[in-house]
Amino acid sequence: MCLNVNPERAGGAYGYGDMGSRIGGQAEYVMVPYADFNLLRFPDKGQTMEKIRDLTCLTDILPTGYHGCVSAGVTTGSTVLIAGAGPVGLAAAASALLLGAAVVVVMDFNKERLAQTHSFGCETLNLSEGGTVADHIERILGVREVDCAVDCVGFEAKGHGGAEQPAIVLNQLMEVTRAAGSIGIPGLYVTEDPGARDGAARTGSLALRFGLGWAKSHSFLTGQTPVMKYNRALMMAVLHDRIRIAKAVNATVIPLDQAPQGYADFDRGAARKFVIDPHGLLA
Repeated sequence: MCLNVNPERAGGAYGYGDMGSRIGGQAEYVMVPYADFNLLRFPDKGQTMEKIRDLTCLTDILPTGYHGCVSAGVTTGSTVLIAGAGPVGLAAAASALLLGAAVVVVMDFNKERLAQTHSFGCETLNLSEGGTVADHIERILGVREVDCAVDCVGFEAKGHGGAEQPAIVLNQLMEVTRAAGSIGIPGLYVTEDPGARDGAARTGSLALRFGLGWAKSHSFLTGQTPVMKYNRALMMAVLHDRIRIAKAVNATVIPLDQAPQGYADFDRGAARKFVIDPHGLLA
């Protein structure tokens, strides 16, 4: 949460207009500001190239998913509910297993993404099947609550029928997280959403059942992921086969000129994390 890199506000990121002027890294070449501080050096080139699909995930989704789990207090024997089976949700599920969770439940509407989650040992909760989240949790665990939860959806959350409901995930997680449990929120929430149908949501306000969270003594942790806090340790976990993140998120390498198609496929719900190889290094 740097106070200096972005003159507009605290924090900074590539390609996210609300956090500075850096226009992103999906290009043939990238100039890295403060490179002596920001870049992570891999120890061995040969080993790096063997694991490059996994190591690419260190730039964003793996630290983000891991941060959500750390924020939620995931530890040995935890029961964990993860909202969203997109790439960050898949990374959070893999991270929860790395941290020693006993049971990881991932909820989503997308059957293909849920199948991907199930492929590496997680339980799945298909929201399109009806019933409450607590009902599904009880079917899986025998009780109606989990120890901790992670929101990997953010403000683009939708309810049944596809209607925008930006607060629905947080409200669901408060309902099924045990008293004094924690909820990690790596999912993106914005200061304003001009395209939202709801007037409050246009200014970043949510219809949040905060009283429920207060009554259950929940802890919430939000904000931009401190990637550099985790990326060396996660690099070592990748290099020594403690986590196979490329397999978990179904990392799929594409050339730069196929990026628009990759975005279109992702918007349609493909169970993939597209990795751009602008110079054909892996061809």
